[in-house]
Amino acid sequence: MVSAEGLSGSLPTAKQYGVTKPISLAGPTEADIQRSAELEKFLVNAGLYESKEEAEKRQEVLDRIRVIVKEWVKHVTRMRGYLDQMVEDANALIFTFGSYRLGVHGPGADIDTLCVGPTYVNREEDFFFILHDILAQMDEVTELQPVPDAHVPVMKFKFDGISIDLLYASVSQMVVPEDLDISDVSVLYEVDEPTVRSLNGCRVADQILKLVPNIQHFRMTLRCLKFWAKRRGVYSNVTGFLGGVNWALLVARVCQLYPNAVPSMLVSRFFRVYTQWRWPNPVMLCPIEEDVLGFSVWDPRKNPRDRTHHMPIITPAYPCMNSSYNVSTSTLRVMMEQFQYGNKTCEEIELNKAQWSALFEPYMFFESYKNYLQVDIVAADSDDLRSWKGWVESRLRQLTLMIERDTYGKLQCHPYPHEYVDTSKQCAHTAFFMGLQRKQGEKIEEGQQFDIRGTVDEFRHSINMYMFWKPGMEIFVSHVRRKQIPSYVFPEGYRRVRSRASGPHQCDKTPPDDGDGNKHHLKRKKDLEGGDIKREGAEKRMSISPQRRDATSPETVCSNKSTNISSESPTASSNGKKDTRDYSTLAIRTSEGKPRSMEVDEQWQRDEAVEHENNVEGRSSSNSSVVLIPACEVSSYEGVGLEGNGSADGSADGSNNPGSSTGDSCEADSVLSMAGSSENKSAFVTKSDWKRESMSRRKKFPAYNSFMLSFLWS
Repeated sequence: MVSAEGLSGSLPTAKQYGVTKPISLAGPTEADIQRSAELEKFLVNAGLYESKEEAEKRQEVLDRIRVIVKEWVKHVTRMRGYLDQMVEDANALIFTFGSYRLGVHGPGADIDTLCVGPTYVNREEDFFFILHDILAQMDEVTELQPVPDAHVPVMKFKFDGISIDLLYASVSQMVVPEDLDISDVSVLYEVDEPTVRSLNGCRVADQILKLVPNIQHFRMTLRCLKFWAKRRGVYSNVTGFLGGVNWALLVARVCQLYPNAVPSMLVSRFFRVYTQWRWPNPVMLCPIEEDVLGFSVWDPRKNPRDRTHHMPIITPAYPCMNSSYNVSTSTLRVMMEQFQYGNKTCEEIELNKAQWSALFEPYMFFESYKNYLQVDIVAADSDDLRSWKGWVESRLRQLTLMIERDTYGKLQCHPYPHEYVDTSKQCAHTAFFMGLQRKQGEKIEEGQQFDIRGTVDEFRHSINMYMFWKPGMEIFVSHVRRKQIPSYVFPEGYRRVRSRASGPHQCDKTPPDDGDGNKHHLKRKKDLEGGDIKREGAEKRMSISPQRRDATSPETVCSNKSTNISSESPTASSNGKKDTRDYSTLAIRTSEGKPRSMEVDEQWQRDEAVEHENNVEGRSSSNSSVVLIPACEVSSYEGVGLEGNGSADGSADGSNNPGSSTGDSCEADSVLSMAGSSENKSAFVTKSDWKRESMSRRKKFPAYNSFMLSFLWS
């Protein structure tokens, strides 16, 4: 923690840190020192500092792991047939990196560790098999999960309740000395790329601490901004946002630009700098070291792939790499919006118009969009779910990139880096969500749609390539409206009534009743077009839309009461197998502030009614049910309204829209691969083309797994 003497004792320095001169050498005022003290008090009360007892336990665990890896290397040396003296000299070292090495870890945080061993002890067999078996036999070790095919191979486990991420690097030395300096570039001689990436975690952490003017101020600022990023939903490297090392590099650069600033000043300057930063200009703490050992370094002049990076944050240790290559245009947009929020709040704090707590207000993700993608992940037990979820989560970013690619950036996605668990389910379950909206200011032709059926199918096929797949591992991608968000995502278990509006998206005050799910939209349209016309439209809609079934079908993956993952299926296949196909058809339209004419709505209802009857007639042959909701709503929320819905929530959210029915997912995927390759040529179709194609697909492929996300521009 930062002491009062440390806050007030900052002296101006003439030393230059970083690649440019500092923006300001000004020190803190009395008000800045007071605000820093208040910020530190807030962080302490928020529980961001671990207790002395926990710190001592972490150190004991690290000491125990050091003994284990030394014994493991001696055991491997003996197995290799080396002499007794060689066995006695055999050694392995444990280094830490990440938040623990930087000194900004909090209670319950994991410890990123690196094991450095001799050249004859390899990663593929000795680390992931022999050491894995040694750890598996220990009572203190739980949740052991090797990830050998990761970009940086890692073994995850808990040792006496402390989470450990253990990497391995084999250096080109027969005996590893106790005083090995991994910051020296010589440790990279004659090692492979995975070893370089494993070593760079420690090397980067050491360089960061060497390149900041005041380590104490850096640590408190970084601790503050990591907490802020988690509260605002932008802390996750795997999802396409920024991880721990990215935030550390951004904070370190601000410390270089304001070398005499105290933490309260640095937090404010952080948002001021990065709201004005002209990406993709890179953030660098030092000049990029030229290639000396043959490893590739970040250089957009030579490497075409580096030119595609949206938010380059360059590591300071050789080989210098972009640590934020996962960032996409959508996630960069979200982060820039949050930087602006932070900058505005800090300005109010400096004017004494707000307290520090205002900066850390949680982001209301489920009130910010009208439409969401829900990705449900299920497995037979918690151990299978842990590995299955890790695989799916590491590829969620690809779904965002694929949607951006197939819609030419006109459909924007906001992946939320938090997972949610439905504890009422009998199987192991977790869910992720993604907000959807069209690109603001985009000129759209009338009747234009975004068809991402092929995109979702491609994503699901890539997920199903999991090498360690086991029975029970399933993934379901579905569309949900804001009102249909399941209750388990909210901390209290239910949606709270909002006291004030947040941005352009307004929260619905009360959830709809079972048979009155469209009351809110009915009232809005009645005000616009008249009560008599609207009542007629409501009667038409209620006569066409199938009502929600309260009874839960047994034909679900988890066989649970809430049916949030697989939607209800009233029929089973003739061979007695469970119907687990994911049928969901949805279409979203927008209006630029003008209600759609009633005549168009009635015609759309009649068309949907015919299509619905055709699906009902073909249901007996396909042993499946396809639910189509007539398009008769216009929304004023950011110009987005619902055309149709295939919710995966089923009846849990109280909506009158039933969920999509399900069948055998493997069979559905095979049908999709055939249909998608021949028919789904473009991401853009007109309304009439879409309707003809939809009818044609269902006649040709009764078991077609339809996932239609489309934006209709009125």
